[in-house]
Amino acid sequence: MVVLKNLHQELSRFRMRVLAAGAFVLFCFGLLVARLLWLQVAQYDSFAERAESNRIAVVPIVPNRGLIKDRNGVVLASNYSAYTLEINPEKVADLDATIEALGQVIEIQLRDKRRFKRLLEEAKHTDSLPIRTKLTDEEVARFTAQRFRFPGVEIKARLFRSYPLGDVGAHLIGYIGRINQAEKKTMDDWEEEDLANYRGTEYIGKLGLEQAYEKELHGVTGFEQVETSAGGRAVRRLDHKPPTPGNTLNLSIDIKLQALVEQLFGERRGALVAIDPRNGEVLAFVSKPTFDPNLFVDGIDADSWRDLNEDIDKPLLNRALRGTYPPGSTFKPLMAMAALNTGKRSPSTVIMDNLTFSFGGRTFGSPETDRAGPKDMRLAIVSSSNVYFYSLANEMGVDLIHDQLEPFGLGRKTEIDVQGEVTGDLPSTEWKRRKFKKPEQQKWYAGETISLGIGQGYNNFTMLQMATAYSTIASGGQRYKPRLVREIEDVVKHEQRRVASDALPALPLKPADVAVIQNAMNGVTLEGTSRQVFLGAGYQSGGKTGTAQAVGLKAGEKYSSIKADERKRDHSLYVAFAPVDNPTVALAVIVENAGWGSSSAAPIARRVFDYLLLGQYPSEEDIAKTQLGQTFAPIGTPRKAADVPLLPGPAVSALAPASGASR
Repeated sequence: MVVLKNLHQELSRFRMRVLAAGAFVLFCFGLLVARLLWLQVAQYDSFAERAESNRIAVVPIVPNRGLIKDRNGVVLASNYSAYTLEINPEKVADLDATIEALGQVIEIQLRDKRRFKRLLEEAKHTDSLPIRTKLTDEEVARFTAQRFRFPGVEIKARLFRSYPLGDVGAHLIGYIGRINQAEKKTMDDWEEEDLANYRGTEYIGKLGLEQAYEKELHGVTGFEQVETSAGGRAVRRLDHKPPTPGNTLNLSIDIKLQALVEQLFGERRGALVAIDPRNGEVLAFVSKPTFDPNLFVDGIDADSWRDLNEDIDKPLLNRALRGTYPPGSTFKPLMAMAALNTGKRSPSTVIMDNLTFSFGGRTFGSPETDRAGPKDMRLAIVSSSNVYFYSLANEMGVDLIHDQLEPFGLGRKTEIDVQGEVTGDLPSTEWKRRKFKKPEQQKWYAGETISLGIGQGYNNFTMLQMATAYSTIASGGQRYKPRLVREIEDVVKHEQRRVASDALPALPLKPADVAVIQNAMNGVTLEGTSRQVFLGAGYQSGGKTGTAQAVGLKAGEKYSSIKADERKRDHSLYVAFAPVDNPTVALAVIVENAGWGSSSAAPIARRVFDYLLLGQYPSEEDIAKTQLGQTFAPIGTPRKAADVPLLPGPAVSALAPASGASR
């Protein structure tokens, strides 16, 4: 049977299919046109900006870090440029293999690999990290010839921080180091403007003035706008804004004096702070032992860090700022000043010193060298009578002692312009309640007050606090916040901004009372415990020796039983000011575990005064003997301070100014 097709119907279906297919094609084409219009018209600005950003790269230019100089212009911290070999981990397929291959071209030591691994753990993935720093020209040439073998590895010119004097003044200058994750997290809370200024910056101040004045030293980051090829290589520079170098810090420190004091300490531990009582400027800020801050600039290696961190002498501890010690007899003139200020004692009040003081069934003794007899205030200070000040502490009570001496800067921060200062301990009944947790420990017992009078008991202060207190005595009650930075210099505008020490309200001390204390302290150097040290001095000074227990003695235990252990011996202290008639320097010094104040601490103070007041530098023989605690007055022929190079070696000596010692 034959079926006839309906041609008309078939043709109609075919036409419908063609129309549907055409409509579908037109619809798809419409979608393409609409998408094209969306991309080319509606989103033109956005994509044009993105394309331009791909074509143009904005590269931050890190500014030169500001210099740090002493009061005479000696450079203490500077910068130099050097080449580094850097790896971008994201562009390297096999890091270990790449590092091994690089080691065939350029020497890469184990410590370099360890540092790179540590940086890799701390850094963001996009960071370019150094595997080797301070490349020689020969090493740069060798790598350049082999560069095609190492995608993701390149040589960059970097600025490095340098501390030309090495370990001299390291605790006050501080150092810089690579920004770690904790610091990056802190920086996230900065203002956008401050954060933008650190783009491209990999290093930041970590300690001392480098940390405290970070924003002054850092400078303002510049930028370079460059056109790049598809491969990311720079083709031409489109725009450029140069960076602004950081400001220069001009310190009040005399670095030659600083170096001399550090040398006089020798291998001994301790601290010295010298302040100008007329304005609060710090002339010397010594902590011994010290360390070389250059070790930290590139990232300290594990062995060096372990040596510093585990050293029993604690070279990383800033003893001038954070080391607290019982002041011993150097506390007595302050006690006398408090007695005069409150009317508890007059200068003429006489106390019979029988070398012992009994209270609550306990007997408080005196050193074997003390002499019994009647003593007024001056003689009590000159002879360092324990009994006089035992009885005075008992009469005043702990809270009155605290209230009188806290304004001198004891038991609180002096607010010096570096971070990390501790408060020390100036006890009171309230202080003890806060200090201890157990109720039986929180109660203040009257017997505990007695030892405070001679600078023992709970008393613990820094040498910075003691120097500040005696600066106030020297100035007759005028107080300043101590300052290390004297001026901030804008190297672009060539302008200097004076950084004045903040003057605090003066203490209401009577000039007659101040004269009593100053006269008594002058007597210490003429007829008292430091008379041998100041024999033949070309000026009059006031001072007070101190010998403080490093460890407490048990009941019935004698000092001779612990003397064999060097670290349990008494500390040697000395506080002083000079000249008496118009003081220009006040200081406090401690030599740990060195015994009598007159044998170790006072001789260092004498040489500081000779340097500042007479422009004299001790002889080599005198320095060697003083380092061993074997001198009193200087021996040998002193040299002119201006003629002595800052440190041996032409590179460092060239930094020393031709001018004499600062006054």
